Amino acid sequence: MDAINNQHIIDVDLNSEMKKAYIDYAMSVIVSRALPDVRDGMKPVHRRILYDMYEANLLYENDFKKSAATVGDVLAKYHPHGDASVYDAMVRLAQDFSLRYPLVQGKGNFGSVDGDPPAAYRYTEAKMSKISALMLTDIEKNTVDYVPNYDDKLKEPDVLPSRFPNLLVNGSAGIAVGMATNIPPHNLTEVVDGIIAVIDDPMITTEELMTHIQGPDFPTGGVIMGKSGIRNAYTTGRGKIILRAKAEIEEHNDRNRIVVTEIPYQVNKAKLEKHINELVRDGKIDGISSTRDESTEHIRLVIELKRDANPNVVLNNLFKYTQMQDTFGIILLALVDKQPKILTLREMIDYYIAHQEDVISRRTQFELDKALDRAHILEGYKIVIDNVDEVIKIIRASKSIPDAKQTLCERFSLTDAQSDAIVKMQLGRLSGMERDKIEEEYQALVVKIEDLRSILADESKVLEIIKNDLTDIKNKYGDERRTEISMVTTEIDIDDLIDEEDIVVTVTHKGYTKRLPVDTYKSQRRGGRGISGLTTREEDFVEHLFTTTTHHTLLFFTTRGVVYKLKGYQIPEASRQAKGTAIVNLLPLENDEKISAMIPIKDFEDGKYLTFITKNGIVKKTNVMDYSKIRNGGLRAIDLDENDELIRVKLTDNTQDIIIATHDGYAIRFNETEVRSTGRTTRGVMGIRLHDGDYVIGASVALPDSQLLTVTENGYGKKTPLDEYRIQSRGGKGIFTYRITEKTGKLAGMKTVTDNDDIILITSDGVIIRMHTDEISSYSRQTQGVKVMRLDDGVSVMSIARTEREEETDEEAENSEEVIADDTTETQIVDESETEGDVE
Repeated sequence: MDAINNQHIIDVDLNSEMKKAYIDYAMSVIVSRALPDVRDGMKPVHRRILYDMYEANLLYENDFKKSAATVGDVLAKYHPHGDASVYDAMVRLAQDFSLRYPLVQGKGNFGSVDGDPPAAYRYTEAKMSKISALMLTDIEKNTVDYVPNYDDKLKEPDVLPSRFPNLLVNGSAGIAVGMATNIPPHNLTEVVDGIIAVIDDPMITTEELMTHIQGPDFPTGGVIMGKSGIRNAYTTGRGKIILRAKAEIEEHNDRNRIVVTEIPYQVNKAKLEKHINELVRDGKIDGISSTRDESTEHIRLVIELKRDANPNVVLNNLFKYTQMQDTFGIILLALVDKQPKILTLREMIDYYIAHQEDVISRRTQFELDKALDRAHILEGYKIVIDNVDEVIKIIRASKSIPDAKQTLCERFSLTDAQSDAIVKMQLGRLSGMERDKIEEEYQALVVKIEDLRSILADESKVLEIIKNDLTDIKNKYGDERRTEISMVTTEIDIDDLIDEEDIVVTVTHKGYTKRLPVDTYKSQRRGGRGISGLTTREEDFVEHLFTTTTHHTLLFFTTRGVVYKLKGYQIPEASRQAKGTAIVNLLPLENDEKISAMIPIKDFEDGKYLTFITKNGIVKKTNVMDYSKIRNGGLRAIDLDENDELIRVKLTDNTQDIIIATHDGYAIRFNETEVRSTGRTTRGVMGIRLHDGDYVIGASVALPDSQLLTVTENGYGKKTPLDEYRIQSRGGKGIFTYRITEKTGKLAGMKTVTDNDDIILITSDGVIIRMHTDEISSYSRQTQGVKVMRLDDGVSVMSIARTEREEETDEEAENSEEVIADDTTETQIVDESETEGDVE
């Protein structure tokens, strides 16, 4: 009871006490563990590891020593925490995939980019790397302050001299209490150039500074997408950058493969490969057949692709769904005077320059003090030399050394230091040669003292020394940038990854599609047999053929009046003979749904229209913007009557004349203004009134200086001037456009062309022929035309397409097949008055 009564109890507010305790703890973590110092870029544990190695003489040129010895020594002397924290920090200092310029050289297993853990510290050895010696250069010359260690028995440096800008060069990452830092590594050469630029021009802007320091330079390389994130980080202290793996597309054994040679910083390569395989297994990424890690000293991750896969699309999906593209959040947070602060790039450089000015000034002062002390001793030696006999006599007459020192001081006005040096002086120093050396040393010291004093008196000289030191370091340790900086924006745009090229797209009757370069089909002369365009399945044939580019949006219109959307590059490329890919693998078509029309669109914009023509002669016009946002499941494009099909879609601008042709050889021309623009889900109006059993086989826009090219099922064709087709009101029966006979067969297709075009014909057995349109003669409407393509029995022309003219070489012209003379001049003109089919 007495003990209780004698206790002194103080009432405190719990909230205030908890707040104080938490703040103390937070500041301890911030200052003593988690955040780097802006001057040397080091956290305490890293600083203690390097200082302990320096004390233990574990320099680059010396032998390795067990890591356990260093860890134990650091724990015993400076770092009163767990051994794991010390060893993990030392391991990271040795990893060339973690630090741009490793500060520790390790021997043994120090982990890998695959996430493999390092061996235990009893198995590994370590010493300082060559560049890390620069972190402690001149530390013995009073260049930095020392503070007591945790038990107040030893002293440790509060900061390292850091003769190279370690914070920017190697970066730092750490999570404190309520804050975090994530400073990316940079290229030493660029950072040194940037610091020198600031010294030379203190008014330099961030934009000008970025011409020297382009951006982060990660040890694992990669590609930084765009500079906006870098600029934000350098000007505000915070920013996000998009970092991509570096990958190349290679062709191997008639297949493509993606070879990854660099990965984003801090990405685990083994986990990356595993994630890719999981996405392939789950069907989120198509086109990959297997992955293989061929890495040795350098990263090489091989991703094998399927034969029909588009490598650019697969690569883009890898960027989109895996860590082959990663975000690095930059937070330039460091300790300034023991206080955490968000810094700009310029502030980080300014603080480093200020630290180096302090280090140079303190080193200079240290060397000046030593030089003055030595000069003071040499002045005493000179007195001895000038009065050697008397000095010897005084020393011999003295009872003791203190008596001798006192007498010398009184006789020659010496200081204690000088008298002490004199009584300890060897007699050999009194020889003539030694006396000359003392004089030479003294004169050299006088010059050195003046030089050191001038440095301390002139800041510009201090800055010049910093520039010279950094230049020497850059010349010795600088290297090329590893991380590429792309000017592309951070948004993934597949169009940027794929070259724009002209292509031919085909769709067969059975629903197979493919694309080929447009120059696959070399021009032949009229009457040739053509080349094999694809190998079709039994009873299959090419039903649609279109020329476009890889960057255009392809709108696929179906017999059900639904529209789907793909980019040109999304159609798998295949050889001429290949049947292609089933379109149901590309578009979510229903069982009874077939592609009836295709149209490429470069840009969706107001003032353009999609004009629809159906098999039953219905015409509809709708603003193209109504189709700019098409769902993956398709979009209703037109309302169709029962037993009607959509066969053509044209892109128009509300000023065009539309020409519609039928299977029985009729055609009508009318201006599209006669068709009022309506919404997507409308039926349209009558474009041409059909005879019994007839149906529409094609429609075209009447282009200036063009002619109407018509081709029959039996390979006959001709061009007819458009002025022979007068403009009528829509809804009429039209006029004759072709003399249909048993020999020619009925119309298979029609296009408006000029003499600068090429025409591509495709038959029911998959044969394709390409020819110049100027080789096809012009005839009036009611003529039979000429033979444009020889056909085997049972084979007919199914469709035609127009493309840009391809110039053939002389050799190709000589090798072209000769035309069939019997069929080149037949016209059989008939009397139009007897066959006119106009209906008002």
